[in-house]
Amino acid sequence: MSQTALNLVAISVFLMTMSALLGPLINLSPAVPAIATFTILGIATFDSFSLQGKGGTILLDWIAGFSPQHRDRIIHHEAGHFLVAYLLGVPVTGYTLSAWEAWRQGQPGQGGVTFDDVELVSQVEQGKISKQALERYCTICMAGIAAETLVFERAEGGTDDKSKLATIFKVLGFSESVCQQKQRFHVLQAKTLLQNNWASYQALVQAIRQKSTIADCQTAIANAPVEAERS
Repeated sequence: MSQTALNLVAISVFLMTMSALLGPLINLSPAVPAIATFTILGIATFDSFSLQGKGGTILLDWIAGFSPQHRDRIIHHEAGHFLVAYLLGVPVTGYTLSAWEAWRQGQPGQGGVTFDDVELVSQVEQGKISKQALERYCTICMAGIAAETLVFERAEGGTDDKSKLATIFKVLGFSESVCQQKQRFHVLQAKTLLQNNWASYQALVQAIRQKSTIADCQTAIANAPVEAERS
């Protein structure tokens, strides 16, 4: 069972417990929490066996999406990935801001920025990845965390990014301690790129907020005024 499905089960248990405690006080019919619980458990079961965990992810992401702060973090996080990929010459092929959008486009997980990584995948499969390709990928991967840290002082997202990077390093034979060191190093690398191109970053955030096309996002980056770097 996926972690998302387990979360849904936990929610159902919490609902049953609270209804048992508070139901008599507010004259709540036992049928209401029972129906809600069975519905959630049904979703979790269907999600695990039919949707491979995507259904629950979409549901929880949809609930979180009601928070403007949560959505704002996602926009800034993905803008970090987008801009660093652009600056490092890696073509961005698309972006999504929710699990629902990702599912509709056939992307795994909760979506995000997608880019042309054919060269990287090919090199990893051959076990002969070039240092330049690895450095670029690592910096792009950590750019979302770097962006969140710069804007909000700490990052709440980035778990999937760290997992992807850990997988790559494991395939290449790196130890866990080396992986963590490289993660920290490339967060700093991404921060520097974002700080040195802060006006472009802000322009890109606005473009993504308006769900602009890839071409329009790139135009926003290119047309951003030159200004002093962000401290």
